[in-house]
Amino acid sequence: MLTKEFCEFLESKLSKAFADTNNAETKGFWCDGVLLPTFESQYSKKFVNDKRKVSMIAFVGISGQDRYELTLHFGQKSLSKYARDLELTECVPHTENSNWFDIDTNQKKIDIYLG
Repeated sequence: MLTKEFCEFLESKLSKAFADTNNAETKGFWCDGVLLPTFESQYSKKFVNDKRKVSMIAFVGISGQDRYELTLHFGQKSLSKYARDLELTECVPHTENSNWFDIDTNQKKIDIYLG
């Protein structure tokens, strides 16, 4: 499920990924929060099953205060877990795996790919 606790977990994972990166563009970035969509209908089981993604907000950057549009993309495993109200944290790849998210600092967008 998408919960406040999952958002805090994602915040921590992003901060760790930024700390470990060799990408000069994002070196020194950190994450100071991930917010759920405003309306529950934007992350309901039906919505997630139909769209396979959820738009959220993340605060990242050198100051941790730049507002980024974060899109959470669901893979097969995470879709199955979400449909059954199960924990999603194990669907977030390890931070050593650099292809679990993409960031565009010009457009202020982050795409996260769950397993």
